[in-house]
Amino acid sequence: MNVISGTLAIFMAMYGHLVLAAGCIMLGMLFDFFDGMTARLLHVKSDIGKELDSLADVVSFGVAPAVLAHFLMLKILPGGCMDYFSEWTLWEQMMVCTPILIPAFSAYRLAKFNLDTRQTISFIGMPTPANALFWTGLVFGDTFSPALYNVLFANVTALGICAVILSILLISELPMFSLKISGFSWRENKVRYGYLMALTVCGCIGGMAVFFLIVPLYILFSLFALFIRQDHQ
Repeated sequence: MNVISGTLAIFMAMYGHLVLAAGCIMLGMLFDFFDGMTARLLHVKSDIGKELDSLADVVSFGVAPAVLAHFLMLKILPGGCMDYFSEWTLWEQMMVCTPILIPAFSAYRLAKFNLDTRQTISFIGMPTPANALFWTGLVFGDTFSPALYNVLFANVTALGICAVILSILLISELPMFSLKISGFSWRENKVRYGYLMALTVCGCIGGMAVFFLIVPLYILFSLFALFIRQDHQ
């Protein structure tokens, strides 16, 4: 169901329905979450399950968000489609191609994740769903908060830089926290609780603009968690 959702997202984006495409990606995230949760509840585990999970994630959280990013860029560029490619500047041509980095780096990150024994209760590098969530957030932001979107992201350079930076974060060595809560104590979950409270406050103040902040705040709180860890050491 995860890979079907991701494929539907690609189809929807190809026909210009970016909001539906973003919704399909989020549906894929839901299936991905319940996949792991169900496996833990039933105490089942298999090598084929792990491989299928990664292959589905490449489609739903690698290829699909890359398609979203590409079409968000096309909306900004003159002509609004690849038929006008030759009329764009070299820089614009380069920027509109940067989303191809997303599935490539996502695939590498997922292969690395399967072999990395350090990533049990937290992540090393940005998880692919977080990267996908950034692009779905931009689609929702463009639709429901267009004024702010136009100020922050309605620029092919800004979107291209986001694609490059987030792709690098996928394979970086930056420790990033997981939203899986271990117990309910503040001490063990202060970063997670802080992140969720910050999102709630931003949502109350900014409304739909919170879509722009989900992933940037996640990165910020991951850096904060790293600072706390180093300070204690």
